[in-house]
Amino acid sequence: MSDLIKEYERYLTINKSLSKNTISAYMNDIKDFISFIDKNPLDVESMDILSYLATFSNKRTLNRKLSSINSFYDFCHREIDENIDTPSIPMAKIPDTLPKYMNYDTIMQRVNMIDRDDFIGRRDKALILFLYATGCRISEALMCKREDISEEGWLRIRYSKGEKQRVVPIAQVAIEALYRYLELSDISTPYIWLNYKKERLSRISAFKICKKRLGVSPHVLRHSYATALVTGGADIRVVQELLGHSSALTTQMYTHIENAHLADTVMKYHPMR
Repeated sequence: MSDLIKEYERYLTINKSLSKNTISAYMNDIKDFISFIDKNPLDVESMDILSYLATFSNKRTLNRKLSSINSFYDFCHREIDENIDTPSIPMAKIPDTLPKYMNYDTIMQRVNMIDRDDFIGRRDKALILFLYATGCRISEALMCKREDISEEGWLRIRYSKGEKQRVVPIAQVAIEALYRYLELSDISTPYIWLNYKKERLSRISAFKICKKRLGVSPHVLRHSYATALVTGGADIRVVQELLGHSSALTTQMYTHIENAHLADTVMKYHPMR
C-alpha cells in the first residue's frame, strides 16, 4: 500500500505539477481517508466514502476531502487499473461569497501608522505594500530574492503554484518602502523578507504581521490587489496572468465584486435610485 501512496505522490508532483503545499494537503487527506476506512482503498465502495465524509460538518472541508479522494481514484483509474471507477459523489453546495478585501485608503491609513524608525517597522510596512502592489501569494513573496527585482521595477515570481513563473510590475511606493527596509537588512542572505534574527521569514510570522498591522490575513491583500484592478477596469485575462491563475474561472469571482461595485454606483448616483 505504501508503494501505491508513493506512486500517487509522484503522479501529483510530475504529471500534475502541483505545488508542494497542494501535494502535502492531498497526501494528508488521502492518508487520513485510508486510515478511516481501514481497508485496501482499491476495494472501497461509495458507502465507505460517504461514511468518511459524514464526519465533517463544514461543507468547505468536506468538499476539499472529496476533491482529494476523487483525485486519488482518478489516478488509480488512469495509472493502475482502468476497471477502478472514480467515485461519483457530488460536491456539497456552498453559497457564493465574495472574497474579503480592503480598499486602498484603509490599507494606506493603517500602513502609515507603523513606526518606521527600526528594522521591524520598515519590514512590516514594506511587506504589506509589496503584497498589495504585486498580488503575489505569501508563499511566493517569502521565496523572493533580491535578484528577482529588476532595476525597472519588475518582480519575477519563480515559486508560484505548479512551479510556473510570471513577471509583475511593482508600484513605486512599494519599491521605495522596500529599499528603505533593505538598507537595514543583512545582505548576507539572498532572501528579501527576514525575521529579527535576520533569517528567512516564516509563513506564520508573515500572517502575524498582517493580522497585527491590518487585522487580516496576507491573502486578503491578494484579493484587494485583484479587486482594485477589476473595479478599475482591468481586463479579466490580464488579471488572470498577474495573479498566476491557470484558469480564468478562478479569476472570474472578481467580476462579482465589479458587478456589486457597479450596482452601488447606480444606487448612489442614478436619479431613479
